Amino acid sequence: MADKPIIEIRDLSKTYRGGDEPAIKSISLEIFPHEIFGLLGPNGAGKTTTISILCGLFPPSQGNVTIDGLDILSELNQIKQIIGVVPQDIALYPTLTAWENLTFFGNMYGLSGKDLRSRIREYMEIFCLEKFANRVLSKFSGGMKRRVNLIAGLLHKPKILFLDEPTVGIDVQSRIVILNYLKEINKKGTTIIYTSHYMEEAEHLCSRVAIMDRGTIISMGKPKELVAEHPEFKNLENIFIHLTGKELRD
Repeated sequence: MADKPIIEIRDLSKTYRGGDEPAIKSISLEIFPHEIFGLLGPNGAGKTTTISILCGLFPPSQGNVTIDGLDILSELNQIKQIIGVVPQDIALYPTLTAWENLTFFGNMYGLSGKDLRSRIREYMEIFCLEKFANRVLSKFSGGMKRRVNLIAGLLHKPKILFLDEPTVGIDVQSRIVILNYLKEINKKGTTIIYTSHYMEEAEHLCSRVAIMDRGTIISMGKPKELVAEHPEFKNLENIFIHLTGKELRD
């Protein structure tokens, strides 16, 4: 692990307008280059709020964040050039084809012409979508839409990739393709910050995880270390349930 973190979070809090309680409360953590860092937690734990602040979607109520040495408030434009974002909801246009969607997002990142077309072809082939490039997105399966959604965040080859539930609600085959590619780009140097409800997936994918509940981090470390610290539990999922409880969350 590198000595200098690529993301530094200090005393980060967020309270939404009209909210009774903060969505996140005084979170501090460091994420290092080349990690796959997992943010895990039940619904309402604060995972998506944390990711959204790191991506610059809205400002924190208090605290400081630096990404690759850049301040999230004063240097956001520079940060946006080095990050990729794959949201939980499908952020694509259903009436456009896959190719048209990716061309649109590529243009947003400043890509165009032969370079953009080459990248779209490359990623469509990697994710087994080349036969469907000219199909309207509304005709795609859920797994296919997830793959196109991921490509949209990868086109500019970001240094840091934020993924919010990238494999939720998809078929096993699509999940395998997505996870294998994430491992591949991580080995080549991409830092990945990832939220998930799938504990088994996170246990095998992430170099470190932070378990969140009710806006705070309640446990953090390498999955194997967390399991070793709780010998009465066999895996990360059992530890997660022990720490966050069995109560249903909205």
